[in-house]
Amino acid sequence: MVNAKTFSQKTADVSREWYLIDASSAPLGRIATQIANYLIGKSKPTYTPHVDNGDYVVVINAAKAVVTGNKETDKIYYRHSGFPGGIKDASLQQVREKFPERIIEAAVKGMIPRNKLADGRLGRLKVFAGEEHAHTAQTPKKVEVK
Repeated sequence: MVNAKTFSQKTADVSREWYLIDASSAPLGRIATQIANYLIGKSKPTYTPHVDNGDYVVVINAAKAVVTGNKETDKIYYRHSGFPGGIKDASLQQVREKFPERIIEAAVKGMIPRNKLADGRLGRLKVFAGEEHAHTAQTPKKVEVK
């Protein structure tokens, strides 16, 4: 019998790639789970839970994110100023008009584990409202989400 050892990736051995995802190609939840898998690094065979070996993800067309049902008017986003009575809310329609990037960011943030690695993972998420993005020099690989 072969003495197989469990692989544990080291931080120095991490290599990151760039991926491009079009938010108008699939529903919001499907896009968010795909993005979260790339940011966490679960799409790699070298995945190690305690090492942040995820990739960079560029999302375009956030303003055209697809939602189903009545979510456009019924889905509510909350934020708080930190002062008593300082809670504010906005529907998905209002957020889409003013800050379309927040739709994708909030969906992905909910799918990232809440631990010390979360801030670094979310920092590698680059969301753009339209077709143009500032990361063409990195030549991101286009990913189709079904």
